[in-house]
Amino acid sequence: MSYNNPTQIFADDVTEEKGENARLSAFVGAIAVGDLVKTTLGPKGMDKILQSGSTGQIMVTNDGATILKSIALDNAAAKVLVNISKVQDDEI
Repeated sequence: MSYNNPTQIFADDVTEEKGENARLSAFVGAIAVGDLVKTTLGPKGMDKILQSGSTGQIMVTNDGATILKSIALDNAAAKVLVNISKVQDDEI
């Protein structure tokens, strides 16, 4: 193993956030995911209409995991929450 030749593991266009900016970004991502699914919860939970961007297929659901699987995210904290949702949905 050579320690003098570092290996690049990230793409060239990756940005890095530190400190307060990273905390704020995580907070915004978590709030956005929460806002997306909170109206589906409880006995008066509402359905969401999802439309596929590529096929145009329409789906109506109030399942939070299905909704989260259907969206594309750029926020790292939001991606973590979506992955947690997927794992939890697979376990049940």
